[in-house]
Amino acid sequence: MRIALAQLNPVIGDFEGNAKRILEAVLRAEEQAVELVLTPELSLWGYPPRDQLLEPSRLKQQDMVLQWLVNQLNSSVTLLVGAALPATDARSPRLHNGVVLVNRLGWRPIAQKQLLPSYDVFDERRYFRPGDGPCLLRLPNGKRVGLTICEDLWVDDGLQRERLDGPDPIDQLIPEQPDLVINLAASPFDASKPALRQQLAAAAAQRLNCPLIYLNQVGGNDELVFDGASFVMGADGAMQLELPVCEEHLAVWDSDHPTSIQIQPMPPLERLFRALVLGVRDYARKCGFNKALLGLSGGIDSALVAVIASAALGNEAVSALLMPSPWSSAGSIDDALALAERLGLQTNTVPIAGLMEGYDQALTAPLGATPQGVTAENLQSRIRGTLLMAVANQQGQLLLTTGNKSELAVGYCTLYGDMNGGLAVIGDLYKTSVFALCDWLDSDAALGCRQALGLPTHGELVGEAIRRKPPSAELRPNQKDSDSLPDYHALDALLKALIQERQSGPTLVEAGHDPALVQRVERLLKKAEFKRRQAAPLLKVSPQAFGSGWRLPIAAA
Repeated sequence: MRIALAQLNPVIGDFEGNAKRILEAVLRAEEQAVELVLTPELSLWGYPPRDQLLEPSRLKQQDMVLQWLVNQLNSSVTLLVGAALPATDARSPRLHNGVVLVNRLGWRPIAQKQLLPSYDVFDERRYFRPGDGPCLLRLPNGKRVGLTICEDLWVDDGLQRERLDGPDPIDQLIPEQPDLVINLAASPFDASKPALRQQLAAAAAQRLNCPLIYLNQVGGNDELVFDGASFVMGADGAMQLELPVCEEHLAVWDSDHPTSIQIQPMPPLERLFRALVLGVRDYARKCGFNKALLGLSGGIDSALVAVIASAALGNEAVSALLMPSPWSSAGSIDDALALAERLGLQTNTVPIAGLMEGYDQALTAPLGATPQGVTAENLQSRIRGTLLMAVANQQGQLLLTTGNKSELAVGYCTLYGDMNGGLAVIGDLYKTSVFALCDWLDSDAALGCRQALGLPTHGELVGEAIRRKPPSAELRPNQKDSDSLPDYHALDALLKALIQERQSGPTLVEAGHDPALVQRVERLLKKAEFKRRQAAPLLKVSPQAFGSGWRLPIAAA
């Protein structure tokens, strides 16, 4: 049996557009004599549709689009589409996360998701009720196909740190003796997932003694980035087919003549970089932007964002604003201009000394003196934020913020200043990760990726001067981040434990961390919650990001 895996990039809520993408995949698959075409979880809606699922008019639109697909099919091909299925009663939630079978004779529901994630960024129990019992599809050729949806595959206590309470959809399929199992997924990227998905699939294939197809959504939807990386796992747990990372793709697998078609393993830093590039590209495209703006300081954070934006949108669509103050070093200005030249970015320089003086004069009377200390430093950041917003508004650009996760965690950022913007590109990268990614970008190991993404391939990209410079906000004379923050290696280690592992302060002290440092970082993390609540959306690339999966109160003990 020839099966097409359509690794698609849907737009959330765009039923007509998503249906056209699905139909295009079907037409391409028909040219290769395919019998069955697969699409990802909720492929008609895009994942996650969130409260769009609560709008009855959208369910009617879904049914109309499904019928449109039926009318477009001229061959005997069978199509599986991810859809929202109404329950048979009036109780809430009123939907199932399901799969429908579509062919030229009509469409019908055939599967319901059983395990509904409601952790981290997921909130499926708000919208869906779980399905019950195994989902088995009997095809006209006699093949028995087990159907699972995303989380239904995540049932191995030995491989997962935590498993949802509920049935084991893989175990339920064992008595059915399927010839094939399909998992239609919308699994967001984080660095730990690619290997784990394959391990879970291999374990399930071996338990069921049949091949398993894992088909994942690709593309960026708001804060989430879906990396695709779909595959087919043989009954022996060996890889038979792999699809590309972070790009739409159609691949055909022949169950009667399986061959090993594997792609070159992608290094973790390249996978991370490609996910960030995809996230920026899709966020801009799906929000209606074709141009982006950022503030370029000569520091490593804005340098990395500039590189990512250039790869995502093309250097002709990215421009930068340099806003030196009296405290900006000549080296930083030179480094920013040199980076822009390497990337081919258009820049404008707007010195802010005069604006700083104007604010000082305006505030002297109400303050009884000129602004001092943190107030003066924040004013500089807010002046820059205002300039960036004005330029972005006037020129119809998406303003990209350049702060990293370490800064956002401890509040080393300014509301309505450097936090201004529509997307926090590296808001889920710790400072140490920023350095690591920039070191990789400037290494020979990144040349292939740079070429593939249209970045310059001759010489350094970020530049050694930027990579080796001690981090500094340059808001006062000779300022360094180390004046206000612990060493980033020590800080990031604590932050990962506090944020990702949810470890307590006493536990960290028992593990050997300095008690005073632990107490200080805990306090900073808690105090900065009100800033994070007002921050731009960030691209989630870690197991625990700030955003919809981080739900702590602001006013709390």
